[in-house]
Amino acid sequence: MSRLAIIAAITWLLAGCAAVPKNSVEEPVSQQPTTNDASQRAKVHTELGSLYLVRGNLGVALEEARTAISADANYAPAYNLMGLVQMQLQEATLAEASFENALRLAPADPEINNSFGWFLCQTGRERRSLAYFQTAVKSPLYATPTMTYANAGICSLRLKDDQGAEGYFLNALRADSRNDRAIYFLADIAYRQGRLDAARQRLADLHKLVEPTAVTLWLAVRVERKLGEREAEARFSSQLRRRFPGTPEVQRLMQGQYE
Repeated sequence: MSRLAIIAAITWLLAGCAAVPKNSVEEPVSQQPTTNDASQRAKVHTELGSLYLVRGNLGVALEEARTAISADANYAPAYNLMGLVQMQLQEATLAEASFENALRLAPADPEINNSFGWFLCQTGRERRSLAYFQTAVKSPLYATPTMTYANAGICSLRLKDDQGAEGYFLNALRADSRNDRAIYFLADIAYRQGRLDAARQRLADLHKLVEPTAVTLWLAVRVERKLGEREAEARFSSQLRRRFPGTPEVQRLMQGQYE
């Protein structure tokens, strides 16, 4: 190959690389190494605030988010944390502004897109939320796409789109076969569509992974009832009454409200 041809080929490759937005292949900002002391302080306070959020200590989590933003006003995950806390505090207007600030700084960040998508879903904008979930799962370096697929599935159910929801839940399982939320909702969809053997198998898989809940046992009762398996129905009914007395599911069982 001539020298001119080599130069032309390199120029073409560089142009192609430049055409790909950098954020489209980056890992989440929260997982990237910090570049200075300010961003390092912001990262530490954001991670600490996230722990407090998980523990339900919203006041401290909010203060940590504020401290992180004070340390580095360009650290996108701090605004994401702020939005999540405000969402829990039911301060929807403030939460939306925080998420929008986070997206302005890191528009392709999968964690932030997932958070904002879930916020939109929780505030009656389910259809709009799906675009943000789809952006999140496009990132090849996103560690938890299974969570985002499950979130998208739940929002699709709220739109009465069983087919779309089932696709999302199946993708969630492809990403993580132990995603119990996805398994439950696939069982529920199968039950409502009359695919009772599939629903039974999904529930069996689910109860191998996690302890039964009132919700999963109630679905199992109804599946076995429709299958005409009275012994299995009685067994699940007994578990439901014994383990979860006083729950809405037990009340429905006692009142015979199977649908």
